[in-house]
Amino acid sequence: MNYEEFQNRARLYVIGALEPEETSDFEEARRYFGQQAEDFIAECYNLHEAFALSLRPEKTSDALKDRLMAMVRERKSP
Repeated sequence: MNYEEFQNRARLYVIGALEPEETSDFEEARRYFGQQAEDFIAECYNLHEAFALSLRPEKTSDALKDRLMAMVRERKSP
């Protein structure tokens, strides 16, 4: 894996979107690229946190709540 591919995967790693087989390859590249990799991952976490904090909570509609509860009840029933 080259460093550009590592950077792309690091963004996915930070949000928990890597598949298990991708994670092992990513961890290997992380060790290979050393401190440069750690610095980039830290930057990705910082950006992720800043983005999350910039979002305003949206008021949930009753229809959305009803749909979500129906999904939960569906999963609980055999």
